[in-house]
Order: sequence, then structure tokens, then C-alpha cells
Amino acid sequence: MPQITRDQVRVPADVMPESRDEYIANYLKATRGTGRLMLFACDQKIEHLNKDFYGEGIDIADAEPQHLFEIGRQGVCGVLAGQRGLIAQYAADYPEINYLVKMNSKTNLVGTKQDDPYSPQLYDLDAVLAMREAGVNVVGIGYTIYLGSEYECTMMAEAGELIAQAHANGLLVVLWIYPRGKAVTAEKDPALIAGAAGVALCLGADFVKVNPPKPEDGTAPAEALKVATMASGRTGLVCAGGSTVDAETFLTQLYDQIHTGGAVGNATGRNIHQRSLDEAVRLTKAISAITLADYSVADALAVFNGEKDFAL
Repeated sequence: MPQITRDQVRVPADVMPESRDEYIANYLKATRGTGRLMLFACDQKIEHLNKDFYGEGIDIADAEPQHLFEIGRQGVCGVLAGQRGLIAQYAADYPEINYLVKMNSKTNLVGTKQDDPYSPQLYDLDAVLAMREAGVNVVGIGYTIYLGSEYECTMMAEAGELIAQAHANGLLVVLWIYPRGKAVTAEKDPALIAGAAGVALCLGADFVKVNPPKPEDGTAPAEALKVATMASGRTGLVCAGGSTVDAETFLTQLYDQIHTGGAVGNATGRNIHQRSLDEAVRLTKAISAITLADYSVADALAVFNGEKDFAL
């Protein structure tokens, strides 16, 4: 399994000297000592409302928010990402989970045909630091930017300020960056995905979550992803998991994103939490086996099927 030492963690220059050790500790916790990120995304309770948690094809366990935290406790994840209030309600019962607080969110009720998307900042960093002081295991924050929206300047300014503040206090930052709005005709165009990766780097993010590109010239998505991972430079790029697909398809895509596309991990929500607890836990282990330990797809699938186990 790939491992990095404290001395191998590249600390950004905007991390204050007194927060350097905190940043290194949080980086190692979030990446489970590998430098790669397995992010369990649980922010859709605002983003997609309840339709991602209850309905046809979704296990009934997902209707109860505690399901997310049980997966985080029993599975193998780097960080669990969710809004501050969601984490605050459950973190005391799940202190062992590494938390990443999502700083902005919006619902999907207003479509881009009505208005360009804007995801407002819901609280300032002091509210997150107060949770950390109260003993919540917060290792970082997250923020979504809709590149191409007429409100992109506001989101970029909010994100830039939050990144500076978070780094100064030893926290990691993951940016969700999706090209979206009336000016964007192809949200998954490879050049736009690469552009989003470059924006994340320039804002100073530690990791950026993007959608996998969809080339129209016949190039494989993982091959097209190479351009984005080059553009992201020292900002680690991870791909969104998207809607639920069968485990073998998902694990194959993830393997290719890492080993062909150069991604440094994954950010998965629905593909995990819409399943029963047992199945979701096994899938986190299979995903982490590929992300953190370079398992083959066949070996990771054996973990998902319960024929092998994976633990850290």
C-alpha cells in the first residue's frame, strides 16, 4: 500500500508556522497516510434533497440520515463530507470519523433555465473552528463553485478567502468545481474539466472534485482526464462518483481514472449510501482498496462481494 511520511507532506506556504503540524496531521488522516483521497460525499441532502435518499432503487436504510454515519464508522473512508449542521447533530456519537465540512450548498429546485446557479456560503469558518474546539474531528472544509455561472465571481471570492483562512488554521480544502450555467453548453467537455482543475490550483485548494470528462472525439474518458490532472498541478484531482451504477462498472471506472487518468482518489456519495448498510460498507472497502492500496478491479470486486476483506 502506498504510504507517505510526515516529511513527504507538501505544506502550502499559506499555512501558518504554528498550524503546520495540524495541517500535516489532518492531511495524513484524510488520506489515511497515502496521499490519496477517498471522500464519502454526504452533502446531497441539500443538493438533491430527499430524492437521493428515498425512492425506487434506494435501500430503505438511506431514508435515515444516521445511515451515512454508520457507513462512515464501519466502512473504510478518508473523510465524510457534509454540511456543518448535519455533522454537528451526529459527530458526538461518531467521533472516530474524519469530517470535512461543506461550507456552501444549494438545492436543485431552481434549474439553470431559470437562473444561473449560485451556491451561497452558509456560515463562516469561525463556526467550523468552534466545532473543532468542541472536539469534533474536523480535518477540512469543502466549497462548490459553478464555473461559467454569472455568479462565479462571488463563489470564487468566497472560496479564495475560505482557503486562506482554512490553511492558516491547519485545515485542508476540497473544492467541488462544476462548469454550469447558461454560458456552458457542455458541462463535461474535457477542456472545461481541465479548466476547472486549473482554477482550483490557482485558488489554492488541496484537492478538487470534478465530473469525469465526456469526450466527443472517441477518446476514452480516463485518457481525456490526463489533461485535467496535469492542469491541476499540486492540487490533487478526484472524480465525482455520479448516480448509482453496478459495482463492477464503478470500480473499473475508478481504477482507470487513477491508473490512466492520473486522479489521486475519488469522491463518491450516491453509489455508496443508496445501498444497504452491509453492501455500502463493502463498497467503501472495495473503493478504498483501489484508491488507497492499488488493488486490481478483480481483487476489489472480491472485497465488494465479501470474498475478501480490506482494512487499514
